[in-house]
Amino acid sequence: MTGPPLQPEDHERDARFTGILHGKSSEAHGGFRAMRSKDAKAHEVVADEYFKHWGTKEAGVETADDRAARRSQYANLTQQYYNLSTDLYENGWCQSFHFCRFAPGERFHQAIARHEHYLAMRTGIKEGMKVLDVGCGVGGPAREIAKFSNAHITGLNNNDYQIQRATRYAQQEGLSDRLDFVKGDFMQMGFPDNHFDAIYAIEATVHAPDLEGVYREIFRVLKPGGVFGVYEWLMLDSYDDSDTEQRQIRQGIEQGNGISNMVKVADGLAAIRNAGFELVFHDDLAAKGDTVPWYYPIAGDFKHMGSIWDFLTIARMTWWGRGLAHSFIGAMENLRLFPRGSRKAAENLGLASDCLVAGARQNIFTPMYLMIGKKPMA
Repeated sequence: MTGPPLQPEDHERDARFTGILHGKSSEAHGGFRAMRSKDAKAHEVVADEYFKHWGTKEAGVETADDRAARRSQYANLTQQYYNLSTDLYENGWCQSFHFCRFAPGERFHQAIARHEHYLAMRTGIKEGMKVLDVGCGVGGPAREIAKFSNAHITGLNNNDYQIQRATRYAQQEGLSDRLDFVKGDFMQMGFPDNHFDAIYAIEATVHAPDLEGVYREIFRVLKPGGVFGVYEWLMLDSYDDSDTEQRQIRQGIEQGNGISNMVKVADGLAAIRNAGFELVFHDDLAAKGDTVPWYYPIAGDFKHMGSIWDFLTIARMTWWGRGLAHSFIGAMENLRLFPRGSRKAAENLGLASDCLVAGARQNIFTPMYLMIGKKPMA
């Protein structure tokens, strides 16, 4: 399968722009505090460029050329998205940018960590291993898995700001000897062949323009006999692209989450096999009949809250919580304390939440299709 042409990397250019846009905000505690330190003009440019990827067409209307254009600009699109959204993620969710399953009465952060531990266990990550985290965000899962397994983990990320924050958090937790974070595009990694003992990705490779392409790169840098574990975002095979409502949901998930090209489960399974992996296990963990749905926090559903300590996380996702937050961000933007485009970025995350919940309830989307692939010895 031939994917879109790869974008040339320019790390020096990216670093210069990150310095202008984010300044010293990577040193801030996170969330709204960090947003106050952005360069207003640079942030406005990022917001304008990001939303140009989605145009002004009516929801549900797009052409093959529209999707091809986004796929060809996948790296730029993803960088812009996380330049806009990282602080909002940290403020409204946590430092692990992913979903998880919940047991009745289970605290939010406990469930997030359990989800990471489960992937580490299924991937066979152990002490002394050299492990790659593909698309590591600000390093929440990498820190948790390093503490859980005592392995050495390298986080790969194409967003300089997230690398800065991940590095700082690792230092604060005394984990610098077990963690390092590297700038790079997961479609064209700078690592040698057969380099890592194990590799995992948590809801990150969905940003690839072509799953087979990113899985082939992962296969290349994984040692023979090594295991790759991934939680993948996929449309279920029941998804019908000719259905306008379903297509609007899929496009809302893509726009709200910086995704250029989301595909179906059958495509994901074909991609990992075509990349060369022996697929040893696969399952949709969102379809296990859990009494507490994975999406309850973003649906603002207090009845499933596992602890009073989870109140603020869930409250932020309710219609009134989002309304208050967006009004606050808008007011701060008007006062020039937050850069222009901040409210639009927050509203874009609201679109993401609404469409993710709708996709789950209509049984056409999963954020946690688990695939475990092994690289053959020969």
